Amino acid sequence: MPQVSSHTTNPPVILWKGKLKKAGAITAIAAIYIWAARGIGFNLFEIIRELPQFFSLLGEMIPPNWGYTARVFPALLETVQIAVLATLVGSILAFPLTLFSANNINTNTPLYFLAKGFMNFIRTIPELLYASILVAGIGLGAFSGMLALTIFSTAVIAKLASESLEAIDHGPIEALQAVGANKLEVIRFAVVPQMLSFYASYTLYVFEINIRASTVLGLVGAGGVGVLLRTSLDLFRYANAATTILITFVFVMIIDYTSTRMRERLT
Repeated sequence: MPQVSSHTTNPPVILWKGKLKKAGAITAIAAIYIWAARGIGFNLFEIIRELPQFFSLLGEMIPPNWGYTARVFPALLETVQIAVLATLVGSILAFPLTLFSANNINTNTPLYFLAKGFMNFIRTIPELLYASILVAGIGLGAFSGMLALTIFSTAVIAKLASESLEAIDHGPIEALQAVGANKLEVIRFAVVPQMLSFYASYTLYVFEINIRASTVLGLVGAGGVGVLLRTSLDLFRYANAATTILITFVFVMIIDYTSTRMRERLT
């Protein structure tokens, strides 16, 4: 008696549907790309035509002016000061916002949505825009940059920490509630010990971001090494700009590596 094969084959119609879906997805992606490219005036031939000018600019940056190093390090120090203060103040302000934005800690629904909405609102605005507004309102300098990064740090730390806080072990919380502990006691003895490690890790992560961001904020006059870079470019001192970029690059890489190692120990 002949055996019937147990293998099934897909009907041709199903295969064609799959191919049509892939073709449709590729067409849609290509259409979006063309629409975006036309909208910003992207022209590959224009880029190729301007390459000689780009390489000419690079040639003016080489060799870097290493004598300019003495000017770069004070600006880098100011960049670190901006990032440290912004991260420290932001982590302090983010702590209560984290508690209010975690639905397992804050059972007051209106207050929860208010805190969550406020956090999401301030998080959607880029730090560069905050810096531009603060420079216009307060004035040029590192203080405006520090305030901009403080707002940014508060939102990011609160966002990350509140999501982790919602996943903590509820056993200690329920145990304290069973013996009549009030809300503050529950937070102090059951919540805070569980959130310290990831809260510190997120704070270090935001510090990394702030180091990089503070180098850019100077381009709008908010202090740090970015001011030095902008001045060099505006005055066509490209060798000075190259020195600033290289030293900043090495410095940021060292900060990133150190912070990553510290966060690995915390997790």
